[in-house]
Amino acid sequence: MKLSVLVPAYNLQNFIAECLLSVLEQETDFDFEVIVCDDASTDKTQAVIATLETLFPNKLSAIYKTENQGLAANMSTLLAAAKGEYIAYLDGDDIALPSKLQRQVEYLDTHDDCHMVYHESDMFDSVTDKTIKLYSKDFYNWSYIPARSTIEHMIKYGTYMQASSVMFRNHSNLSKTVSPKCKIIFDYAFYINNAGYLQANVDFIPEVLGRYRLHENSFGQQTSRSFDRREQSLRDIELACELSSQFGIKPDLIKAGIAHHRFAAALYFLARDANDLFLKYIELASNSGLFFNDKHQTAYENRQNPNKLKNLLSDAA
Repeated sequence: MKLSVLVPAYNLQNFIAECLLSVLEQETDFDFEVIVCDDASTDKTQAVIATLETLFPNKLSAIYKTENQGLAANMSTLLAAAKGEYIAYLDGDDIALPSKLQRQVEYLDTHDDCHMVYHESDMFDSVTDKTIKLYSKDFYNWSYIPARSTIEHMIKYGTYMQASSVMFRNHSNLSKTVSPKCKIIFDYAFYINNAGYLQANVDFIPEVLGRYRLHENSFGQQTSRSFDRREQSLRDIELACELSSQFGIKPDLIKAGIAHHRFAAALYFLARDANDLFLKYIELASNSGLFFNDKHQTAYENRQNPNKLKNLLSDAA
């Protein structure tokens, strides 16, 4: 089997059919399997998946859990079932564009020194179907990301790869790549772990080969409604950075990555007038005396005057 496409699902009755069909209907010159694991959905997600199973009996395999166990356990189940030479992940509410699988498999087949490959993704509003922005090229740190990156870039600069855009080579440590302590941000630790075990060169395909759906219950929307979720997301991100020490990543780089993520969280809270949380995280991000960039130093130096700082950052934009 050349490729396994892994799709976790939970309460996605409005989106799971479009997601699965977007991969099941792709034309390729290789064999691939699509494995979907439903985490005991309470809506009609399982019924939708079951219908598609009857239509694609040789390509779609479904696993139905009877107890909700969370994304980490769901992903462990999917990884255990995967038989492909290559692994692709697809969130159950995202969409693969028609040439995604062929394009990424061809890239890995013809670039032996590449271990993970990701593509550009179109972030779109689920209600209007309108593009909001490109995920990678419009990422705030994109200027720091080379066409071939490594685990060090992932730690230092963050989630510039959209979760559903990545394909990587299968390996003997696949079962060790799930970090069950992560509660909200799963993909960051997952891809850092895979990059570490593969000692990966991570290449970028600039073509838009997937669509990242934003809707009322998507991760970003839920997080925007809860500061607690944003803080938990940061803890997950910090954990992912810390776990990279097992791959020989130097402590100074891990500290720099964590400091940068705290700085990003500080700006998030500043923009939402959560000044106490801004102050908390800008001080945590700056306690080493090292700054990610000039913007970071400006934020720290003006941390006691948030309104002035907003004007300074606005003028510098």
